[in-house]
Order: sequence, then structure tokens, then C-alpha cells
Amino acid sequence: MPELPEVETHVRELAPVLHGRTITGAAVYWPRTVAAPTSAHFVEQIVGQQFVAFERRGKYMLLRLRTGATLVVHLRMTGHLLVLPGDSRPDKHTHLVLDLDDGRQLHFQDARKFGRVWLVDDPTPVFAKLGPEPLSTDFTIERLTESVARRNVSIKTLLLDQTVIAGVGNIYADEALHRAGIHPNKRGRDLSLAEITALHAAIQSVLTAAIAQNGSSLGSSFVQNYLRPSGEPGGYQDAHEVYGRKGQPCLRCGSVIERIVLAQRSAHFCPVCQPPPSA
Repeated sequence: MPELPEVETHVRELAPVLHGRTITGAAVYWPRTVAAPTSAHFVEQIVGQQFVAFERRGKYMLLRLRTGATLVVHLRMTGHLLVLPGDSRPDKHTHLVLDLDDGRQLHFQDARKFGRVWLVDDPTPVFAKLGPEPLSTDFTIERLTESVARRNVSIKTLLLDQTVIAGVGNIYADEALHRAGIHPNKRGRDLSLAEITALHAAIQSVLTAAIAQNGSSLGSSFVQNYLRPSGEPGGYQDAHEVYGRKGQPCLRCGSVIERIVLAQRSAHFCPVCQPPPSA
């Protein structure tokens, strides 16, 4: 699933391409892709809009339009937002196409059909429950402590809770916990201040490193979790220390990486670098 680094890469790479571009046509091939308004009203309202600003909130892209409206995009598990030549034919996974005034097109593709777009005057209600941005000044050690203290839930599960931290998902939760030396099944209430401090730093350093390498692209050549708007993959998957490396040696100590399931989500860890919590 595209997480904060992948979405941030989208926003940064789309900004110079789409800024000032006007939408001259639109086609919706799978109506449920448009969460609001209805797909018919979406087409009516989006044509003639001009892109003027680009932001991110958690895993949401905010493409601001000159009228004051916002095109909100959530890629979910397998969504891609690609800038393609104007003569590109929609494939079977293309659910939305926007024609641009420079002759190119913006294609929203999604093999699993979980991704959604909204065209709204005020995007705030779409992500009103999100927690702090992990790379912002709002994300402090004190706030992280408040979010996990007294919680009898695994820290891995808490990191995936978007009300605790916005934008962190399976990949970067595993990588941050490994960097901090914390077992994914350790309860939030059992973390020491030193562990929370280490985790806070690890979250920020892992996300920063992943953004620098344009995110992580995983999967086969046919179905990948993420591609950049140019169609190129990210590069951070080559730097993963634990995620997706079950059975391989830990890059730090050489122990075999293990995988468990917590709350129906996988968690990868090193049993030596991240010792299991006491019974």
C-alpha cells in the first residue's frame, strides 16, 4: 500500500507537471472510484478546473484547484496516478482519465479498485480523524507517549492506527520498529520513555530516507503496490532491513528475520535486535 513516502513522492513529482494545467475533459470508467460527488457530477465539475497547488495529508493527496475546490486522491493498496501521453489507451485497470490542456492525460489506475477520489470544496472532513504528521513539529515525543501510554495493544498495531500517526503503514512501521530495537508485539503501555524516544527518531529517519529514494515499489512486474507518476518505481525497497525479508539474515546481526501476524497484518522483525516482550 502506498504510504507517506510514496504519496509525498507523488505530490512532489506531480506539482511541476500539473501546475497551471487546465482539465479539458474527463472520463470515469468505474463510478465507485469517485467517492464524492456522483461520477456524473464529478465530470461536470472537474472540466475547466486548473491545478494551482499540491499538498499531502497522511496518505491523501490534495490537488488544489483555482476555484477553491480540491481534488483529493487516496491510492489505497494498488492505486497509481500517472501522467501519460494524450493518445494513451486506458487499460483494464484505468478507472479515471483527466485530459490536460497540454495534450497529456492524468490516469488513475487501480488493480484492486480500493482507491478513491473526492472533488470537494472543503477536504477537511475527508481526513478529520487523522493524527499528527510524523515529520511535522506537531509530532513530538510527548504526543507519541500520550498516544501509546496505557494502551494494551501491540505497538505495531498502534503505528498502523492513522489517528495515532498519519501516513505510516505496514512497511515503515516494521522498518522503524527494527531501527528502534522494539519487538512489534510489545504493548504500547509497556514501552519505556527511552524506547518511545528511539521510536520517535526511527519513524522520522526511516520516512525521510524513504522519501529521498522516492518510496518503495513492491510486487510483480504486473501488479505493483506503487509507481511514481512517471511510471518509474521507487528505490527504497532495496534498503529494507526487515520488511518482506522473512527467512533472510538480519543486516545488523545475521539472525534470521521472522514474520508474525498481528491484528490480521504481517509484522517482520529480527528476534535478536528486537527481543520479544516478557510474558
